[in-house]
Amino acid sequence: SLLLFCSTSGLGSESRGETNYSSSSVFLLTQLWLVAAVKWICLRCFLLGSWSEATVRRCVAVSCLMCPAYESGLTLLMNTQPENWSGSLSCPGKTIASTAAALIACLFWEVSFPSAKSATAEGSESAERKQRNRALFMRVVRYSKPDAPLLSGAFVFLSLAVICDMFIPFYTGKVIDILGEQYQPNSFMSAIFLMGLLSLGSSLSSGLRGGLFMCTLSSLNKRVRLMLFNALVKQEIGFFEDKKTGDLTSRLSTDTKLMSQSVAMNVNILLRSLIKSVGVLYLMLSLSWKLTLLTFIEAPLIAITQKIYNTHYEQLSKEVQDSVARANETAGEAVAGVRTVRSFHMELGEACRYDDRLTDTHNLKTRRDTVRAVYLLVRRVMSLGIQVLIMYYGRQLIKSGCMSTGNLVSFILYQGDLGSYIRSLVYMYSNMLNSVGAAAKVFDYLDRKPLVSIDGSLHPETLAGQVHFNNLTFFYPTRPDQPALKNFSLDLKPGQMTALVGMSGGGKSTCVSLLEGFYQPQQGHILLDGQPLQNYQHKYLHQKVAMVGQDPVLFSGSIRDNIAYGLTDCDQKKVEDAAREANAHDFISRLEKRYDTDVGERGCLLSGGQKQRIAIARALIRQPQVLIMDEVTSSLDTESERMVQDALARRPNQTLLVIAHRLKTIERADQIVVIDKGEVVEQGTHQELMEKKGNYYKLRERLFTEEKEADEKVDKQD
Repeated sequence: SLLLFCSTSGLGSESRGETNYSSSSVFLLTQLWLVAAVKWICLRCFLLGSWSEATVRRCVAVSCLMCPAYESGLTLLMNTQPENWSGSLSCPGKTIASTAAALIACLFWEVSFPSAKSATAEGSESAERKQRNRALFMRVVRYSKPDAPLLSGAFVFLSLAVICDMFIPFYTGKVIDILGEQYQPNSFMSAIFLMGLLSLGSSLSSGLRGGLFMCTLSSLNKRVRLMLFNALVKQEIGFFEDKKTGDLTSRLSTDTKLMSQSVAMNVNILLRSLIKSVGVLYLMLSLSWKLTLLTFIEAPLIAITQKIYNTHYEQLSKEVQDSVARANETAGEAVAGVRTVRSFHMELGEACRYDDRLTDTHNLKTRRDTVRAVYLLVRRVMSLGIQVLIMYYGRQLIKSGCMSTGNLVSFILYQGDLGSYIRSLVYMYSNMLNSVGAAAKVFDYLDRKPLVSIDGSLHPETLAGQVHFNNLTFFYPTRPDQPALKNFSLDLKPGQMTALVGMSGGGKSTCVSLLEGFYQPQQGHILLDGQPLQNYQHKYLHQKVAMVGQDPVLFSGSIRDNIAYGLTDCDQKKVEDAAREANAHDFISRLEKRYDTDVGERGCLLSGGQKQRIAIARALIRQPQVLIMDEVTSSLDTESERMVQDALARRPNQTLLVIAHRLKTIERADQIVVIDKGEVVEQGTHQELMEKKGNYYKLRERLFTEEKEADEKVDKQD
């Protein structure tokens, strides 16, 4: 392409009609090529010496071969004869210009095709990356199989649209020739009719093609999002502690969209550009092979410029994407914790923090858009330069009678389209790789296996509820150097109430999380009726083992939906019975919509005590054999607490595990277990532990003193 570029700089000579190469031209060209070969050999052998840089070798080769290639191009295109044995580039000005062109060509080559040395160093890594991207793309294509009928229809309409588009410029040139020559009404009307018919067919086919591809995009995007969401909610709890919410939501929204585009939108544009490029190139060759040869100058320049642009633009786009995720995460944290923000008067601080994130995103977007603006400017200048060359040379062909005016107009229209198609091909290929990169992040989550197995199949008809913690040692994934439990053993018996007490951070909630199957202990195991927890069917286990947390989470929807959460075919009577047991029926009945009342996001429309009673009803409606209550009475009044305890007492065969800081709540427990630093330090009934005057006694005395001081402070304020 560079040699063709050099050859066009001498297009000022007038064309001489039909090609007629004389023997003197052949002899002079042969001399030029021999001189260039001798010059290259001499420089390679004597001047370069031990130089081994590929860039230098290429520059010397191009400099030596520039002159014969230039003269050969002039002879081929313009039928001119070399001026002398040394060629017309031997003058100082043209020598400097040709040398500069050679250096630029070598620079472009080095950017587009790295040297063998660097290719050897990065060859294996690049091949592995390409193979991985190809495998990822084919996997995305396989996910599109359900949309095969839509894709097939879209491809048919794509082909029709391309065929109609390609012939419109051809008939445009025909109309110009008819108007420029002797006017023939029939020929003119036929050409106009065909142009209108082709335009109508192109518009209809393009619209149907775009609609089908967009339907495919929407269908695939929905399917992939659902698959990713299912994969995420099945991960263990430790996975969500290590991942940020903004990152996960970005994968669900942005990356799945990019992944879907790689098949639907990108393949649509890629196929359209490829088919049009081939068809337009054929028509251009049929109009003028010389002008077509000249047009090829633009292709490598576009490809090289596009590659340089893609390298920088994709990197900046990735940084923008990460920055947007960080900004979304900051906003989400502030909104989710708006009560905390308000209580600490941090509205302005959170706004400033969000502004910093938005500023980072804005700066990155500005850099990205600046790169794009410079690229568009360079691309436009190159396109205009090539069009000027084509029009100048086309004028010579028209004067020589080798081409008509209409054919030149058609060729110029085709040439403009060909440039845009080539740019689309290069851009779409890069964009598909970018989409594959987004697909890799999605597939990482889709392929991830939860560290806590949920593939158990055991579901006995009856469950006694005997729980045995056997020599457990557990580290949280986020704190691998600090054990939460050490050699922990404990038995929970049916019909008994076991209370866990101790200072905060002692390991009480960790026991509950392990019993719920949220984590897998690094050592030891938990047995339920003699079987490891992971052997039980996931749904069955969480029907028989229910938990009510200290800060229960309700989902937006009605109170009925929250009480019957996760249950199918649950009638109104069961919901009301569970609400009565939790002392929630009375306040629900006083609401305007009763059980159809919307609780708001995370239950924000209810008080803390109301949320806890609904959460207790949600657990009791399952009639679990093992019930875990973690500080559930902390927001209840004395009457509600008593009613909940009475309801639990009516289930004599139930295994009950209670965590409470208000020791009055657990004095009736069958066994009280004191936990400190992940170990059992005391165990027994309330009376036995009080008589020992050990950790439990000291803990109770301290809490009793704190409660007394708090009550006195309230009395003084009243």
